[in-house]
Amino acid sequence: MTRSIYHKISKARESISRREFLWRSGGGLGGIALASLLGSQGLLAREATDEFRKQTSSLPDHPPKAKRVVQLFMSGAASHLDMFDYKSEIIKHHGEKWDPGEKVELFQNGHGSTFASPWSWKQYGQCGKHLSEIVAPLGECIDEITFIHNLVGKTGVHSQATYLQATGFQTPGFPGVGSWVSYGLGSMNENLPTFVVLPDHRGFASNGLKNWDSAFLPAEHQGTMIYPGQPNPIADLFPSKNDFITAASDFDGLGLMRRLNREHAIRRDGDSRLDSRIRSYELAARMQLAAPEALDLSKEPDYILEMYGLKHGVKTFDKEINPIEEADYFGRKCLAARCLLERGVRFVQIWSGNDNGFPRRNWDSHEDIKRDHGPLALGMSRGAAALIKDLKQRGMLDDTLILWTTEFGRMPCAQGGKGRDHNPFCFTNWLAGGGIKGGVTYGPSDEWGYKPADRLSPTYCYDIHATILHLLGIGHTKLTFRHNGIDRRLTDVHGNVINSIIDT
Repeated sequence: MTRSIYHKISKARESISRREFLWRSGGGLGGIALASLLGSQGLLAREATDEFRKQTSSLPDHPPKAKRVVQLFMSGAASHLDMFDYKSEIIKHHGEKWDPGEKVELFQNGHGSTFASPWSWKQYGQCGKHLSEIVAPLGECIDEITFIHNLVGKTGVHSQATYLQATGFQTPGFPGVGSWVSYGLGSMNENLPTFVVLPDHRGFASNGLKNWDSAFLPAEHQGTMIYPGQPNPIADLFPSKNDFITAASDFDGLGLMRRLNREHAIRRDGDSRLDSRIRSYELAARMQLAAPEALDLSKEPDYILEMYGLKHGVKTFDKEINPIEEADYFGRKCLAARCLLERGVRFVQIWSGNDNGFPRRNWDSHEDIKRDHGPLALGMSRGAAALIKDLKQRGMLDDTLILWTTEFGRMPCAQGGKGRDHNPFCFTNWLAGGGIKGGVTYGPSDEWGYKPADRLSPTYCYDIHATILHLLGIGHTKLTFRHNGIDRRLTDVHGNVINSIIDT
């Protein structure tokens, strides 16, 4: 080592803290894993650790029915009227003037005629639930699912509505649902993150990373992004291919870090915190071994790959949106989610659709509902159905909660003849597994699917979030974090557990 290089290292040692040095040295995947492990072992900054212990020491506060959660988020506002919420009145009056008997508030211009779904409907299962043909794959497991058709939002703006469903608030600066679950219950494994996000491969939804940010919660609870099927599924999982980073230089860098750590520890005899951090960092390295193994879908048997829509034989997808491509990408994420869940990941969030892509690669079907929703829904439903069936055959569905959601629904009238405008006044969520009854339809919408049938008793995202936490063994009013003088919680000052959909 030359004198100039040693001088620079010495100056760096004087100018940064040991915690900052460890973080910079870890970087990327290692840093995320380090933060997660430090948090689980109580080795973060004292103030964060004390707050964590204070807030979560009594959780779960009742016997949980679920241990883990998968959230399927359809970005762009998926149409309940074209998939799950069958309305004979719309079919009967298709093409006629649509008049619900009150002023209609639209997001964009144009109040077209009554617009029946371009797809046929059929009843499935013992429950006899109607499904559109573009979500027919879900018919095989329809008796595992509970549909909630009277969900209402607060806005028809994508970004605000997405925040509301993803974080419980319409504005940025609040933790995602998975971050709250991670904060409240901690990790079930030492090799992978607690909260994993599988974004759409084409880009982020509205708000991007802020949908799964930890905000004011400790940073280790933020979602870790993974892209299954990509050469580098996790940022910094492998060194980039260049002449600068080599196996030898990486080894030397780690050796330097170990030497600096030893020197620091010698000068502070009796302080075991750094030794604990070093051991945790070594554990973090295991993630770099565990993640590739967990995401290696080539080891799955052919019947599993076929079930998830991955045995199609197509090597190059068409430029136009198509069901084979959508099934491949969404099914791949669902299969990766199953692999992560069975290895102890607690919360997995799967996104479908990118923000404002054109031609449409999201659920915001203003122009042509048939062109966009058809391929997206067929791909989504095949992957989601495969996930439900796969979890069930492995004995995991009973304690894995699946939530399907979107930021709002779409209108019963046509927009431009073939599309649908935003409808924040009524839309659909569905849940399966993890203590949910299944085969149940809760909270019907009105005859048009325009607003809840009982307008005095709608369902809000707060109720969905309260129910999720309840199934995980957490009273939603008890999971709080003191921030800026306010005891913040996922459900704000709202929320009621939907007891009638819980299997007793």
